[in-house]
Amino acid sequence: MPLNEVTKLYETLNKEFNSANPNLQKCGEYLEKLKIAMIEFQFIAPEGEAQDQKILLLTKILEIGALWSIRVKDIPSFERYIAQLKTYYHDYSNLPQSPRMYSIIGLNLLRLLAQNRLSEFHTELETIEPDQLVSNIYIKHPVEIEQYLMEGSYNRVWNARANVPANEYLFFMDILVDTIRNDIASSSKKAYTSLPLSDFGSLLYFNNENEVLKFAKEHNLNINMAEKRIYFVTKDKKTDEIPTKETISKILNYARELERIV
Repeated sequence: MPLNEVTKLYETLNKEFNSANPNLQKCGEYLEKLKIAMIEFQFIAPEGEAQDQKILLLTKILEIGALWSIRVKDIPSFERYIAQLKTYYHDYSNLPQSPRMYSIIGLNLLRLLAQNRLSEFHTELETIEPDQLVSNIYIKHPVEIEQYLMEGSYNRVWNARANVPANEYLFFMDILVDTIRNDIASSSKKAYTSLPLSDFGSLLYFNNENEVLKFAKEHNLNINMAEKRIYFVTKDKKTDEIPTKETISKILNYARELERIV
């Protein structure tokens, strides 16, 4: 496929992807055609200015592919696009910087946090200019999230969800919040025999009782609607010795204070 046809197909993809109500299935089909076209055309074979133009175009295609992967909730696809983009971000730094570069890098950092891949997270940080860690909103967000997690400040992680630098960040933030909820629920089982529904909901940052009940059913927790309580079933009689009750109480207090502030 000639370069002008590849460019035209990219423009069609870009227009559809950035429309008010994009057809994600069509976008996926355009991306597949572009992948094949780039392989058939030996896309980066030429040298000089022509090669630079093709690399910039390829970067734009891969970036849309990464964002499309998030919208269709395909993490493996996102990882593949990221792996390809790293080459163009780092090996062709002499070319004009993509406006989407730091947004994509920040998304990848958040993905690593959501997957609890902290070692890789810190390795990626080392490839970013130090000033960007504190000044770039796309990079600063995941850096702060990691700090909150290390502190155990789950309420601050929850608040950060409402201040994401781009809508795509919500996908990985929701995964991270779900992980936190599961961890807190697991600790609750060890610290308590039961909790009021309202307290359990505050503990897990739910907005209403229906969300609490849905979570409880998904995790096979016993619900007593007459008492409005969640009961935790455990076979370990020594669970009271596990020092999580104080931590849970603190989180509950934070949640109540947060509700007062709001």
